[in-house]
Amino acid sequence: MHLTGAQIVCESLMREGIEVMFGLPGGAILPLYQAMPEYPQLKHILVRHEQNAAHAADGYARASGKVGVCIATSGPGATNLVTGLATAMMDSIPVIAITGQVPRGAIGKDAFQETDITGITLPITKHNYLVMHTADLAGTIKEAFHIARTGRPGPVLIDIPRDVLTESADFVYPDNVTLKGYKPTMDGNGLQIKLAAKLIADAKRPLILAGHGVIIANAFDELRELAETAQVPVITTLLGISSFPEDHVLSMGMPGMHGMAYNNIAIDRSDLLIAVGMRFDDRVTGRLSTFAPHAKVIHIDVDPAEVGKSVHVTVPIVGDAKRVLHALANEVTPATRLEWLQEIDELRLEHPSDRLRESDKLLPQYVLKEISDVTNGNAIVVTGVGQHQMWAAQAYTFREPNSFITSGGLGTMGFEVPAAMGAQVARPDKTVWSIAGDGGFQMTMSELATIVEHQLPVKFALINNGYLGLVRQLQDLFEGGKRVSVEYSHNPDFVALAEAFGIRAFRVTEKGQMRGAILEAMAHEGPALIDFRVEPEENVYPHVPAGEGVTEMLEGPRPETEGAWKR
Repeated sequence: MHLTGAQIVCESLMREGIEVMFGLPGGAILPLYQAMPEYPQLKHILVRHEQNAAHAADGYARASGKVGVCIATSGPGATNLVTGLATAMMDSIPVIAITGQVPRGAIGKDAFQETDITGITLPITKHNYLVMHTADLAGTIKEAFHIARTGRPGPVLIDIPRDVLTESADFVYPDNVTLKGYKPTMDGNGLQIKLAAKLIADAKRPLILAGHGVIIANAFDELRELAETAQVPVITTLLGISSFPEDHVLSMGMPGMHGMAYNNIAIDRSDLLIAVGMRFDDRVTGRLSTFAPHAKVIHIDVDPAEVGKSVHVTVPIVGDAKRVLHALANEVTPATRLEWLQEIDELRLEHPSDRLRESDKLLPQYVLKEISDVTNGNAIVVTGVGQHQMWAAQAYTFREPNSFITSGGLGTMGFEVPAAMGAQVARPDKTVWSIAGDGGFQMTMSELATIVEHQLPVKFALINNGYLGLVRQLQDLFEGGKRVSVEYSHNPDFVALAEAFGIRAFRVTEKGQMRGAILEAMAHEGPALIDFRVEPEENVYPHVPAGEGVTEMLEGPRPETEGAWKR
């Protein structure tokens, strides 16, 4: 079959099972767009900004477990993808970015909209390509998808000069891919698994630290089997949230900088940490020299580069989380650990980070708790980055697997709108709530037009406090209260703004209005936005100061000055 390069790209995407792409055309990528009508099976969603195409592909990939695809033209189109690709790289998300490039003869001559996008994205992609021959396109795309979705997933960029898209070649799509030097280890070493099982049997105070790798590997049942068999409590990292049901008796929630205080203390007392698909990020460990001083460590990860990178590991196991956890669960001895579980129950009572503070004001925690109750913890929740992200992680009870989507490693503000769009495209059967801060929301709110255009029923909870809240909190707590460039004194009328896009919108200023507005938003068939005018100076607690150990945390405001505590 003799096809143009553009046709080869479309045929290859179809062979990989791609059904939807997010992009924005321009001159260098135009031949690909002109070929798209020949392939109606490939749905294209026209975004308002290329960064949002990358975030939407990311959200789609996280929600579906498939590879997300984004498309941009050369120059600024390609560079606008950078933040989204870096976000996907840090969080191990399989995304394929296809960019147009100036014709081959113009490369290196500062042609109009020429940018070395492969050079720019080298540190923030798992791999990238500049395809100089039309005949190489099919094989390159096959390789790119293989790399993106296998082992530790990640984004791959394919840069294609315009004339490579217009020239023709024979189309032969490879059945298999063999790459020298790239053979991810999927099955853990049997001896190491037996050693890990022995450590678990001997431990008195073990904990599981479940990370994003559990979700990526679809290892939900295996994690639960191990936890229940060995009776080991499960702590979930920010990206590990929704890897273990939070209404389970062994669920403990999040650790670290804004995690539950009792989790940080439990880690400090633990004699064994079973880390699964997590990388001991600094937000989890705090000061490394004081982290888990009494604990041996079992580290399970498909990426050998992560094992031992930050924390000394007693038993390293390189392999796919699903396979390793299954093998480990078959090796461990059933246990009870009543003493340890009772000690943790006492820590929860003594350090009640999960309690809501009593107040007549509209606190953001109330909003997230109310959304959790109304949805029964069964919605897909997509957040941006900041205080609202932490409140969502703390107050929403996630009951379903893979139901929390957020930017973890890069901490990308503005992620909440386009990623929710991608998640809703991936899961039209689910209610998708985008939990947004007023700062991040304004960075990418142009995609509201795209959401309306495609009739995507995303529900937006705008946690509107008029501040870059987490930065304001840092300034108040650690910079002597000197506030610099953190207040949004002229926010738009978000209700009127949403209505201008054609979105049903509500404003909530009092606690008693919350449930009615949430129910009405959910009953509305299309997208809806609720502008929650929350207490502007509410802080996130606990808070581990930068550079301190996780037990050296501020557990909360003083009750005598900021209200009493209640469950």
